[in-house]
Amino acid sequence: METMQAILSRKSVRSYTGKKISKDALNTILKAAKAAPVGLGRYEAMHLTVIKNPRLLEALEENMRAVFKNPKASAFYGAPELVLVSGKAAGDAPGNTDYSNAAVMVENMALAAVGLGVGCCHIWGAVMALDANPELVKKLELPEGFTPLCAIALGESQEVYRERHIPEDRIAVQTIE
Repeated sequence: METMQAILSRKSVRSYTGKKISKDALNTILKAAKAAPVGLGRYEAMHLTVIKNPRLLEALEENMRAVFKNPKASAFYGAPELVLVSGKAAGDAPGNTDYSNAAVMVENMALAAVGLGVGCCHIWGAVMALDANPELVKKLELPEGFTPLCAIALGESQEVYRERHIPEDRIAVQTIE
């Protein structure tokens, strides 16, 4: 799949078969994350955690439901795998660069997933809800000083990626010459 075709086809997949993706597909998706640009080249300040444990995924989902007071919310839409992107802040707390690094890594993984026909969904809410549950964060076994920033849900899906029409006026553009 060509780059623009993958970009125009990318969407949030919210229905999964429950089947995990192949090891080769996962490795390709992780390689895409590792190829992402990271501010000031601080690659050592980024960390990926692949979560396949159904009990841990359910605990993350239950935590999100509790924090957002929505008992019916679905954090991962039945995806059997989650890649959590964490960062080690240069200061006291994660800043714009840390979140930007994580988001670019997730978008790279999403584009790789689209190219492979793997269902994916960029996850923010369930990760942000972790701030309220330090005990659950401990179960993620992150390296010392790392904070969860965002994630991507992955799994086999019946959904098909198709190129979308993007209206020219979707986002205002100003050119300064």
